[in-house]
Amino acid sequence: MGLLTIGAFAKASRLSPKALRLYDELGLLPPARVDPVTGYRLYAPEQLDQARLVAWLRRLGMSLARIQHVCTLEAGPAAQEVRAFWAQVEADTAARRDLATFLINHLSWKDPAMSPTTKPLGIRYAALSDTGLVRESNQDTAYAGSRLLAVADGYGSRGAPASAAAVDALKYLETDSVPAGDLLNALEDAVEQAKEAVHGVARTGSSPEEAGTTLTAMLWTGSQLALVHIGDSRVHLLRDGELFQITHDHTMVQSMVDEGRLTPEEAASHPQRSLLIRALGQGADATPDLRLHDARQGDRYLLCSDGLSTVVPTEEIHRVLCEIREPEQAIRELVALANGSGGPDNASGVVADVMELPQ
Repeated sequence: MGLLTIGAFAKASRLSPKALRLYDELGLLPPARVDPVTGYRLYAPEQLDQARLVAWLRRLGMSLARIQHVCTLEAGPAAQEVRAFWAQVEADTAARRDLATFLINHLSWKDPAMSPTTKPLGIRYAALSDTGLVRESNQDTAYAGSRLLAVADGYGSRGAPASAAAVDALKYLETDSVPAGDLLNALEDAVEQAKEAVHGVARTGSSPEEAGTTLTAMLWTGSQLALVHIGDSRVHLLRDGELFQITHDHTMVQSMVDEGRLTPEEAASHPQRSLLIRALGQGADATPDLRLHDARQGDRYLLCSDGLSTVVPTEEIHRVLCEIREPEQAIRELVALANGSGGPDNASGVVADVMELPQ
């Protein structure tokens, strides 16, 4: 078969002539020959596979620059790149879905026709932070109050004051009256204040990069818990006997798991498993995850630093949260289990139970 005209090639590849001209200009899909007299682009039949690949990748929503990179790869690495791209798309979609859910709830609270549950609910809670058996100092901060639950895991030479400053910056939410419909703005403002507080700590040190922290906090609204999450501390929810992790680690290793480049088992022992891609600190991406959770009577929440979650097996966390009724005893047992496994890091957590208030 001879060379194909741009019209015939467009029809065979399901790309428009206009797209083919653009891809030629970008060097993505140059024609096999350009007629020197007419200037017509002519394509070889063997170019159809690459053209179809470009068409498929465009339908996926991949950028032209990334498509150009994929087209330079062998089949195996190209497949890996597409897998990584789609994992990122799914992660972005999940983040937008969470935000959409938050906004629906946010606006529903403002709609008088859609009122929250009338059952009066409250929380009982306990917090504990322990240095562990290896670290010389405790850079974690754990806090539990009548409305605010928070865990922050500091890093760097001034990690301890950084984590404390981040949590302190949120404490005004306990006393300020925040209408349920304004939670989104209030939480974003609180994170911004926490970021500024951490930067203030950094400026007092010898290097601006020596202070940073994760921040995971929940604000009790009376029938819902609003979540702010940055970093790799975690929130688990025990509901009807089942344990759910309701936060997503902002780490390099977790992003590799999301992209299919690592299995969860490989991630657990990866040497860079604590490398953060989001945190409160100089130069760090401080974009928070914001979510709103409808509370049910009997729910139990655990907020904990990675010094607890990466040391105590999930099965043991589940067992303790199911078997030990009092929040203070439960968090003490979880920290004891972390230390019993060598206590390699600071271990901190908050246990909070949702309960019906007496009438």
